[in-house]
Amino acid sequence: MAETTTPATLAAEERLRRWRLVLGGEADGTGHALRGRDAAMDAALAALYRGAPQEGRAGRRGAGLGGSAPQVARWLGDIREYFPTTVVQLMQQDAITRLGLDHLLLEPEMLEAVEPDVHLVATLLSLKHALPETTRETARAVVGKVVAELERRLADRTRATLGGALDRSAKVNRPRHRDIDWDRTIRANLRNYLPEYGTVVPERLVGYARAQRAVKKDVILCIDQSGSMAPSVVHSAVFGAVLASMKTLDTRLVVFDTSVVDLTEQLDDPVDVLFATRLGGGTDINRALAYCQSRITRPSETVVVLISDLYEGGIRDEMLKRVAAMKAAGVQFVALLALSDEGAPAYDHAHAAALAALGAPAFACTPDAFADVMAAAIEKRPIPVPEQGV
Repeated sequence: MAETTTPATLAAEERLRRWRLVLGGEADGTGHALRGRDAAMDAALAALYRGAPQEGRAGRRGAGLGGSAPQVARWLGDIREYFPTTVVQLMQQDAITRLGLDHLLLEPEMLEAVEPDVHLVATLLSLKHALPETTRETARAVVGKVVAELERRLADRTRATLGGALDRSAKVNRPRHRDIDWDRTIRANLRNYLPEYGTVVPERLVGYARAQRAVKKDVILCIDQSGSMAPSVVHSAVFGAVLASMKTLDTRLVVFDTSVVDLTEQLDDPVDVLFATRLGGGTDINRALAYCQSRITRPSETVVVLISDLYEGGIRDEMLKRVAAMKAAGVQFVALLALSDEGAPAYDHAHAAALAALGAPAFACTPDAFADVMAAAIEKRPIPVPEQGV
């Protein structure tokens, strides 16, 4: 007599299947053997996360991918077939960090096989001086694809949010006739409606300054390009280009390690900005802030955004004095420990607390929240600091 398959039996089989995929190893552990697509998924995971260790590049030890470009290319194709994009990106990042496969990215065929993401861009930027001529254009195309996707995701909301903040910050109490916002004026004076005349008497006019195309705010993005800040550098380049495209903002982008480089002239192309950065090296925040301070001409209309983990290799007390001086002059100062989706990295807690004491709280910011942070700074409202902020 054939055994009947019940819903309970199917549910139990599915649990065993999932545990087998989670635990890996031989089927003996769960008594469930993988077949077909499940077996292929397990093999792709095993190649990265288990197997007989072997020497990788620079003495690192890895599992079953080895150093063969064709083998890795096949593996990249497999994981793109079996897993969603977010998982593929994580596995690629693990393959680079665990198995030392970053040297294979110097080959154009490998670059064409990978799934582009922010971490891959960061790896390419760290390798840019080693890229052979045959790979450089492919690398630029990969970086360009990631930048274009970030712009598509972030640009419209950023422009809309900051455009509204700039309009509100330009509000005037006695607008000229041509600058009156009649819809808002009517709503603000509805209590003055005269039914016998069928009209509203506008006691208070609502409007904006005439020079809508004039620059209203100066923004300086001051970006730490040490290796740990790589994802923040990528996002900052994209936001710098978005802000630079807004006629009512005068945007400056400065990157630093122990030296300071002004990349403002390249802001129309964030890919150029990224390839002009130099990830790694030391950090001199004081020197970077000194340069930014020297470029401020309208303190009360300036927003300075420092993006750094605050590990200062320069003069700590001078750095804090500069921040205090800028704030005393009317500059809106924002300190971001990171501008990425990963949350707060390791950072210097003492420096973060010292900035907070000056009225410049240091906190990590996701790209999606950046527009709201900037809008608050533009309107001189309290900065929306997340709970993990200092």
